[in-house]
Amino acid sequence: MTRRQRRMLLVASGAVVSALVVALLLQAFQRNLMYFHSPTEIVSGQTPEGARFRLGGLVVAGSVTRTPGTVEVAFDLADCENQIRVHYAGILPDLFREGQGIVVTGRLTEDAAFAADEVLAKHDENYMPPELAKSLESETGHSCAPFKSLERK
Repeated sequence: MTRRQRRMLLVASGAVVSALVVALLLQAFQRNLMYFHSPTEIVSGQTPEGARFRLGGLVVAGSVTRTPGTVEVAFDLADCENQIRVHYAGILPDLFREGQGIVVTGRLTEDAAFAADEVLAKHDENYMPPELAKSLESETGHSCAPFKSLERK
């Protein structure tokens, strides 16, 4: 083998290894990518089946129910138009309350409910998740009157 052939073989093998590393990184990134959806998108069927994603909205007043003797809780999460029942087994954040803007992470169940494995609440009482505010404005063209007090100022 000449020096040129060895150099070309080295360059080609380096390119193959680099392409393999990039392909593995992109695959890992895609697998760990988490999308945000609103209750309206879920009701309209725009969410992938079986995939983990984030759901944002406001906790509907009077919808929080706790199972006695356990840490299981269920509540409705709503945007301007629709609401989804959320089931969570765990300790809720101290700032969780009705009317609060929250984001939950989990999956849809067969009965069209949302099984959450994480609940996030913001400390500011005037908080609305930025993704939710953006999706509300894009779906309706304006912010909904009942939720105006929860938008950022």
